[in-house]
Amino acid sequence: MTPAAFVRLDLEAVRHNLMQVKRYAPDNKIMAVIKANAYGHGMARVATALDLADGFAVARVDEGVRLRQAGFKQAITVLQGFVCVDELLQLLKFQLAAVIHTPQQIAILQQQADAEGKLAVWLKMDTGMNRLGFKGADFNAAYQQLLGCELVEQPINLITHFANADDLLDDKTRRQIDLFNDAVKDYPGACSIANSAGIIGWPNVRFGSTQDRASDWVRPGLMLYGCSPFAGKTGADFGLKPVMSLHSRLIAVKDVAAGETVGYSGTWQCQTATRLGVVSIGYGDGYHCHTKSGAPVLVNGQRVTLIGRVSMDMITVDLHSQPGVQPGDPVTLWGDGLPVEEIARHADTIPYTLLCGITQRVQVIEQGLGDGCAQTVASTS
Repeated sequence: MTPAAFVRLDLEAVRHNLMQVKRYAPDNKIMAVIKANAYGHGMARVATALDLADGFAVARVDEGVRLRQAGFKQAITVLQGFVCVDELLQLLKFQLAAVIHTPQQIAILQQQADAEGKLAVWLKMDTGMNRLGFKGADFNAAYQQLLGCELVEQPINLITHFANADDLLDDKTRRQIDLFNDAVKDYPGACSIANSAGIIGWPNVRFGSTQDRASDWVRPGLMLYGCSPFAGKTGADFGLKPVMSLHSRLIAVKDVAAGETVGYSGTWQCQTATRLGVVSIGYGDGYHCHTKSGAPVLVNGQRVTLIGRVSMDMITVDLHSQPGVQPGDPVTLWGDGLPVEEIARHADTIPYTLLCGITQRVQVIEQGLGDGCAQTVASTS
C-alpha cells in the first residue's frame, strides 16, 4: 500500500552530485557534510552512497559516534568540536576529528594530556562569520598552544567558514579568503574553507597553492542533495540532481461556491465556483506551514496551485484546470519537475529548512542502491 505521505530518495543522485563536486574541485579532497541526519535524507544511507568521499563532516559528537558504530571508516570531523571532557573522550575513543574554536577547548586538551590516543584537530579562524573561531592574534596564540598539547595530532589543520558566499557580488567573501590565506600561509596543516557556494561560485578557493591554498579540503553540503546554494537558481543549473521528492495523494474532491472561503481563518476566498482537492499532507509531515496560496503543486504530474492555509495533516489545491481528477490520484509537493528551491521561495524560507523539516511519520522509499525499502526518515539508516 502506498503511504499517505512519503519521500522518495534517489541515492544514485547523491553519487552523481558527488561526481559534480569532483568536477568543480578536481584537485581537492572532499569532506561531505552529512550533519542533521544528512539534511533530512538519512545519515547512514547517504554516507553509504558517498563511499567515494574522502571524509565526512557532522555537527555534533553523537552524530560522529553513530557513524562509527554503523561501521564507517572514513575520516569524520565534528564541526562543533567538544564542550566537555566526556565529549573529548568520545572523540578519542571513536577516532573523530574536532574543530577547535574556543580557549575552553584548549584548556580541556591541556588538562587531559594523559588521555589515551591522539586527537586530529581543525583550528578555526573567524574571518567574518562571527560565530565560531579565533580572530587575529588569538588565532596565532591558539595555534601555538595546540602545538604544545600532547594530545593533539600534528600537523594542525586549519579551517574557516564563509558568511556570504551565496552572494557573488559581495566582496566580503574575497576579504575572508585573503584574511585566511594570509594567516595560514606559513602553517603546514591542511586547509578548508569552501562550502557548496564556495565550490561553485568562488573557484579561486578550491586549489591548494602557496598563493591561494584556502581549500585543500572542500566541504560540500547542500549541493550533495541536488540543491542550489544561490537564490533564484536550482540545482539543475549546476548539473545537480535532486535527491529527495515529497509525495502524497488526493483524499477528496469537492465543489465550493463563489464567495465561500477555504481553510482556517478564511484566508482564501473563491472568486468563482471552484473545484478543489484535499491532499493528505501538512505541516505535521514537514510541508511548511508558511507556504502561501499560489504555490505550485503537481497533481497527476500537472501544475495546480495551493489555496488557503496549510493545516497539520492537509492542504487544499485549486483543480479548475483538472476537472477529471479523483481521490487517490498522486500528488507531488516537490521533486519530479517541481524544484524544492521553488517551493522554498513560496514559503519565504530556504531549501535547507524544507529538507530538514520532514517529520517521523513520513515514510521513505529508497531507490538507486539495490532494492528499495520503506522506513521513517528520522532514522539514520
